[in-house]
Amino acid sequence: MRKVYDFLVIGSGAAGLSFALKVAAKGRVALISKTTLDVTNTSFAQGGIAAVTYQPDNYEKHIRDTHIAGAFICDPKVVEQVITKAPAQIEQLLSWGTSFDKRADGNFDLHREGGHSEFRILHHLDNTGFEIQRALISQIKNHPNIDVYEKHFAIDIITQHHLGRANEPWMNDIRCYGAYVMDEQTNEVITFLSKFTMMATGGIGNVYQVTTNPVISTGDGIAMVFRAKGVIQNMEFVQFHPTSLYNPGETPSFLITEAMRGYGAVLRTQRGEEFMKKYDERGSLAPRDIVARAIDSEMKVTGDDFVYLDVTHKEAELTRQHFPMIYNKCLSLGIDITKDMIPVVPAAHYLCGGIKVDLNGRTSIRNLYAAGECSCTGLHGANRLASNSLLEALVYADVAATDSVAQLDGTEICNDIPQWNDEGTTHNEEMILVTQANKEVETIMSNYVGIVRSNLRLKRASDRLEIIYRETEELYQKSRVSKKLCELRNKINVGFLIIKMAQKRKESRGLHYTLDYPETNSSLDTYKL
Repeated sequence: MRKVYDFLVIGSGAAGLSFALKVAAKGRVALISKTTLDVTNTSFAQGGIAAVTYQPDNYEKHIRDTHIAGAFICDPKVVEQVITKAPAQIEQLLSWGTSFDKRADGNFDLHREGGHSEFRILHHLDNTGFEIQRALISQIKNHPNIDVYEKHFAIDIITQHHLGRANEPWMNDIRCYGAYVMDEQTNEVITFLSKFTMMATGGIGNVYQVTTNPVISTGDGIAMVFRAKGVIQNMEFVQFHPTSLYNPGETPSFLITEAMRGYGAVLRTQRGEEFMKKYDERGSLAPRDIVARAIDSEMKVTGDDFVYLDVTHKEAELTRQHFPMIYNKCLSLGIDITKDMIPVVPAAHYLCGGIKVDLNGRTSIRNLYAAGECSCTGLHGANRLASNSLLEALVYADVAATDSVAQLDGTEICNDIPQWNDEGTTHNEEMILVTQANKEVETIMSNYVGIVRSNLRLKRASDRLEIIYRETEELYQKSRVSKKLCELRNKINVGFLIIKMAQKRKESRGLHYTLDYPETNSSLDTYKL
């Protein structure tokens, strides 16, 4: 089957949905959702969205905080663009029906999170992402120019390779013509053709054993672009959220928002000792990479499986009002956060690298854009400043929409694309091969390519992943395509990229900390305060 659209959007988080809404006035849009519209990384985001709204805050302070958190390798032009465009994106969200908490005087009730010098986090209780997702979905479902394809899985983007031109000199001018997408209910692979494709597939958390990401976060978009010879960047910078709820066996791990530390919560050992001041003068309000490494260090020294986050000193009713979802979740496990400390552990949370894009959201492949967590804009550098991610997704969806719409009339659909060909393949009867390989990938990445790394660990991870890669590719070539097999393949690609880029960085910076090069190479800084 073949379907033709002006715009193809792969992914249904804040980036994908807002891009779809902004281009739909100019053309027909196909929106691909791996599960349902409400299951995305956006919907799991508790903390909020950063934006300058009131004095004494200003753009310069937000820019400075972003560069400091990013270990001074953020792209200055990108940082300025995202932060100065923030107020307009907040107004757009409000116009789409998003609700942010306000004080009695009518002003936004702003939070402050780790790494921020001012109160600038707009939020909706402790489920801001869910509220943004709700408002966007409502707009999407009522738009006549947008066709939603839920439970559809994108296998690969379509380029000249699929036209039988693999040996021609087109590598410096790769073009995207759409994607092969599998209907998960019928297993039919549909050829989606489009003038422009937006990759907005979210994160990679499930490459690791413990993650706050939903199970769909398997790095699909990054892997697809990597296989199509697109440019990928900064994959070594994987952010581990310092405080996920310690509840063994629960997937994904429940996130205890950064905003709780901004509210006044303090990290303690299981013996009740506050420890963060040993690692950073900002204490529990230090940036996430520092806090995650500190917790990891304390757990290794003590042998404990978790540390505590203590908010019991705050006024109980105020805590319940600010964090109702966290309060109820913990209470369901017998933990009253107004009286009991919360057991927490670091968990894979956010990728600062991904598909390299320019200031307009263009990838290195023509007619292909990327936005959201799967992209690498240059905003985050070596470490994301808390609550900058939702903002980045919205800004880059906006600039990409403007850029693609401007080219719409001069871009043609390629009609020479062949249908998906699975001739000679058979159904894989041994899913245990996929299941076991998945576990091995997650174990390798968690044990060797986690919060703290070394040359030896990275070498072992690379060697073991190479074996799984060869076995999986052999299985893929002879098997009828399936979502689980494709996800495994994508996770292996992503793991490979993280390892190889970590091996190339001969320093510790931001989220990448290696025992062999513990110092930061200041000569590599691209921005000076």
